Amino acid sequence: DISKPVPWLIELGIMDNKGKILQTKQKKFKQINRFLEMVQDIQEQLPKKVNIVDIGCGKSYLTFALYTYLVEQGYIVKMIGLDLKEDVIEHCSSLAKKLEFEGLEFYAGDVMEFDFNKEVVNLVVTLHACDTATDYALFNAIKWQSEVILSVPCCQHEVNKQIDPKSCEIMLNHGIIKERFSALLTDSIRGEILSSYGYNVQIMEFIEMQQTAKNLLIRAVRKKSKPKVINLDKCFEIMEQYKVKPKLYSLLEENELL
Repeated sequence: DISKPVPWLIELGIMDNKGKILQTKQKKFKQINRFLEMVQDIQEQLPKKVNIVDIGCGKSYLTFALYTYLVEQGYIVKMIGLDLKEDVIEHCSSLAKKLEFEGLEFYAGDVMEFDFNKEVVNLVVTLHACDTATDYALFNAIKWQSEVILSVPCCQHEVNKQIDPKSCEIMLNHGIIKERFSALLTDSIRGEILSSYGYNVQIMEFIEMQQTAKNLLIRAVRKKSKPKVINLDKCFEIMEQYKVKPKLYSLLEENELL
């Protein structure tokens, strides 16, 4: 009920003390609600005692939203927000304590080095993780066999640098088209890899294009039966066609998960 003051929205500067959404935060508030709609679609896939990792949590608008929503839905939530920026993590940690969100903790560090004490991770969230940071998050989600993955990629440079312009000259000779095509190619390969590892994958519009061009969300829900064989033939074909090797594939290869 947005007619009443909501403490965490007030603390994050989205709402005033009277319960009104600030004019400058209308887009952010719409983004929060759109994200929670997508969570609502998959919440039945989550156990009632749920472990969540938010990789590259940043200022954590959606982290606080997700935690609050699931708690209000009766879930017992243990959630970790992880980011490299210590000042951001310090701020989020103090806010979680102030709000008495006991199941929400924040840590500064690299996801590839962080120790989760071998706990099961049910949901991995990665929102606007820049370039290959999304790949590191998806790699860990696959490794942990997370039931659900919600990923909104951000700027993508890796494939743009690798792609062979001769593979489709009519498109790739134009900088802006090459940039957009590279981003779509990257997310298509990510989706195919997740499918090969036993996930039902949807790539959908997160929020309206008018709000941001970074508007795709990869939603992956793990199937109950694991695939007997990891078949990446389609990935091989398209990677060979465009002479690219995305970081997610490289990480799986390096860690012998192919």
